[in-house]
Amino acid sequence: MDDIIDQATGCHESVHFHHRGHVLARYSSRHGHLTRRLFQLYAGLALYGASSALLVRSGLGLEPWNVLHQGLSERTGLSMGLVLTLVGAAVLLLWIPLRQRPGLGTVSNVLVIGAAMDAALTVVPDAHAMAVRVLLLTAGIALNGAATGLYIAARFGPGPRDGLMTGLNRRTGVSVRLVRTAIEITVVVTGFLLGGTVGVGTLLYAVTIGPLAQLFLRAFAVPSASDGSTVVAAGQPERAILRS
Repeated sequence: MDDIIDQATGCHESVHFHHRGHVLARYSSRHGHLTRRLFQLYAGLALYGASSALLVRSGLGLEPWNVLHQGLSERTGLSMGLVLTLVGAAVLLLWIPLRQRPGLGTVSNVLVIGAAMDAALTVVPDAHAMAVRVLLLTAGIALNGAATGLYIAARFGPGPRDGLMTGLNRRTGVSVRLVRTAIEITVVVTGFLLGGTVGVGTLLYAVTIGPLAQLFLRAFAVPSASDGSTVVAAGQPERAILRS
């Protein structure tokens, strides 16, 4: 009888330790998953700000929202990164009547991108030679696409400007594409009138950022914490592109 009891006790302890080991493995997996997502979020935001600074220094044209940010910076004397942060915060307030809920990525977007842009602008000088300007433009757009993939694939919520677009879409029934087009035309025209730079870079960015975002979304897709399967952000990349 004692042998039977010992065997039963041994089996119970074996099952207990096996279960405990399984729980610890799952915890470790989820912890590593969250760490990777957080790294991608902040690396993507910092890279977005730095890549936007390269576009500024190229002088060949900016992405739509940064045309507005540059124009406001010229008029107010504030740094472009600070203007970007203030505009982002103002846009975030518009989420309230639209009943949008910000995520960690939304708030981090407002706080990180502008600081990263200003930091990059302090170390990257103005370019005068056309070859250097083209190089800065090309690098800026490519890195911007990589930053977009990093940020969106982390799945911590949209940027404030993207949330404005999707919120208006949900409240008005107007397509995201039409809402986005109307908003971006408005900010580009307003920014240009205020002194922002519109050029070939603006057009090149508009044409290439969608395919680049799709490429990097797949490259930086984060495996699901539960089953290890790869998750790619849903929807068309141009509907989810980070707007600084």
